[in-house]
Amino acid sequence: MMSMAICRVRAALLSLSNHKSSLISSSSSSSSSSSSIRSFSSSQFESVGFIGLGNMGSRMVTNLVKAGYNVTVHDINCNAMKKFSDMGVPTKETPFEVAEASDVVITMLPSSSHVFDVFTGPKGLLQGGNLLRPWLLIDSSTIDPQTSRKLSVTVSKCNLKGKKDNLVIPVMLDAPVSGGVLAAEAGTLTFMVGGSEEAFLAAKPLFLSMGKNTIYCGKAGNGSAAKICNNLAMAISMLGVSEALALGQSLGISASTLTKVFNSSSARCWSSDSYNPVPGVMEGAPSSRNYDDNMVMYSPNLLCACTLCFTWLLNHSVGHLILGWAYLRAKMSQVG
Repeated sequence: MMSMAICRVRAALLSLSNHKSSLISSSSSSSSSSSSIRSFSSSQFESVGFIGLGNMGSRMVTNLVKAGYNVTVHDINCNAMKKFSDMGVPTKETPFEVAEASDVVITMLPSSSHVFDVFTGPKGLLQGGNLLRPWLLIDSSTIDPQTSRKLSVTVSKCNLKGKKDNLVIPVMLDAPVSGGVLAAEAGTLTFMVGGSEEAFLAAKPLFLSMGKNTIYCGKAGNGSAAKICNNLAMAISMLGVSEALALGQSLGISASTLTKVFNSSSARCWSSDSYNPVPGVMEGAPSSRNYDDNMVMYSPNLLCACTLCFTWLLNHSVGHLILGWAYLRAKMSQVG
């Protein structure tokens, strides 16, 4: 049954090729801006803005501050901002104010609509019209690649406010992460990055202050696409591990014993050895913490918000499973 589901998922994803022409056109337009980027200096990373201080963003900012970056933050949650203002980190009331105070801006937000609003909405990053202070915008949210590519094109049509070495046109990188809250806290995230390769290489020290792996995925939107593919594979593996553990328990094998078998055999995967879905089997896993502190938002038991954009493609093949995840994700978003 699992192999049939995987085949159906593959077929559904192939149907996304209908979007290919428009997406390639968008990404090729944005890639033209990379010709304006030739060299970088440390001064271009002196001030870093960060928007989104949730479970992931707050921990990423903490690591940036520890690494010595001058960080300015914003969040719609006043309590989240107060935590950092109490630490001496400057806060701003709007995304636009963050942009005006920063050379580089990083966003870490819940969904595509939030990202689009922070970039293009009232008092958003692009409120200044054609002129931007930051030369680099990095979105680490998990969103659909279409939105990443559209925003990359929009950013590439802007100009920089003031002279920044030989830079003329600002650049956007889509750089979603993997590893969840625990990795964000430990500074061991993996960044999947799409956009200008030169900007990616220049920003590597910035990424490595928050993570341990950076992978360049190609043109604009490819980082977001890689994250969706990773989440899809992860969700399928979690379904398989959950079903196998449930079957084993029904046959009289404890989840702990079966996990030891998995992790010493060919069934070993991230869902079995890092985020085991059975409470009590693995200390520190969300399942063993009753999904406290909203950690369920980053649990592999749920499809990320971005993956849910594609659930309509799967509705007739693995619809019951996917819609179940969608329901759970929507419920948890209400409390997140």
